[in-house]
Amino acid sequence: MATDSTKTEVGSYFISNYPPFSQWSEDYIDQLNTAMHSAPRDGVPLGLYLHVPFCRKRCKFCYFRVYTDKNAQEVETYVSALTKEIELVSQTEAMGGRPFRFVYFGGGTPSFLSPKQLKRLEDRLRSSISWDQAEEVTFECEPGTLSESKVKALREMGVTRLSLGVENFFDSILEENGRAHLSKEVYKAWDWIEAAQFPNVNIDLIAGMVGETWETWRENIKKVLEFSPESVTIYQMELPFNTVYSQDILGNKIETPVADWPMKRAWVSYAFDELAKEGYVVSSAYTMVKDPKKVNFSYRDNLFGGSDLLATGVASFGHISGVHYQNKTEWGDYTGSLLEKGELPLKRAYRPTPEQLLIRETILLLKRGYLDADYFRQKFGVDILDKWSDIWKQYQEEGLVTIAGDRIELTRDGLLRADGLLPPFFEPQFQGVRYT
Repeated sequence: MATDSTKTEVGSYFISNYPPFSQWSEDYIDQLNTAMHSAPRDGVPLGLYLHVPFCRKRCKFCYFRVYTDKNAQEVETYVSALTKEIELVSQTEAMGGRPFRFVYFGGGTPSFLSPKQLKRLEDRLRSSISWDQAEEVTFECEPGTLSESKVKALREMGVTRLSLGVENFFDSILEENGRAHLSKEVYKAWDWIEAAQFPNVNIDLIAGMVGETWETWRENIKKVLEFSPESVTIYQMELPFNTVYSQDILGNKIETPVADWPMKRAWVSYAFDELAKEGYVVSSAYTMVKDPKKVNFSYRDNLFGGSDLLATGVASFGHISGVHYQNKTEWGDYTGSLLEKGELPLKRAYRPTPEQLLIRETILLLKRGYLDADYFRQKFGVDILDKWSDIWKQYQEEGLVTIAGDRIELTRDGLLRADGLLPPFFEPQFQGVRYT
């Protein structure tokens, strides 16, 4: 478990679903197709994820499906495939005429697209779907891809939450870690972003990028506070298997260049303290918000609570009517003939049992920093305090959680290692298996 280790080793740490992705397979595709072509469950909110996989450069710590070598014609091929997929998805029974509660443009770098490409994408999407009723429309941006006209285009297309991947303010650290942008591009983009008046702007940082020191980290937090965004999200640097750094480590070309876990946790704790001094409050193990009444993270909270998510784009992950699924993961397989034949580009799936759905919501909702035991009694008919009493007892003794009545709350130490606290809840057959 990551909580027990000091050194940052190669392997997955961040947990975003259950059961582990490595257990999903083609064996469940028939069940997925049945779910896609069945009426939705009553009262379940619906979200949409759109994967835009293009980047100017591949960061050395990146493990997502991204492409840095595609020309304009290839981008057009992909956008056409994406809009065709959404057209097909919009016609499934699972859509059920439901409005989207949330929409998320992720990547890759969605802001890689030019204003004209964005407008064409929006026009094509709106011929099949609408996000006008969504309470949150999130768009991820890399600072160096933004222009004044592009920022205006994003606001006009209905984006309510812009997430800016700053990661670090020091050019030497950005360059070492393979980031495409430099700090001057952040400042330039920020003026346009403020002028566009998005309801919510988030700044992403990564604690523990190669080259980080206490001096640079303190300065990073100081600079974030000068921007004063609605929310700040801080991830602790990890080394999933397919990153540039991980491949070099596994090939014995380099030693682990990333700060150890105690150091990363100390940096995040410092950031939380400094943000708290300016009125920010904890929203999850990674995020602090300036005004919790204004920022509600619809995507995160609905997804963690078992909403449906229609996932579109290459390698994207979704969940529909009780079935997890992932799209085709290779360019040719995704953009190929399946979509033209009217077939969705599905790769693998998994139908969780009721027990697994309970575990999934428990571990994901705990990442917010707290659980309400009565919520689980009402929804699953299970008392999670009794079911996992040994785990809660251990975490209380270690100072990682407090329990008062039905409320289970992570302490600061618990928040800082939240993902590492989750594997003990896994079923025995998934203990110790590769996560991805």
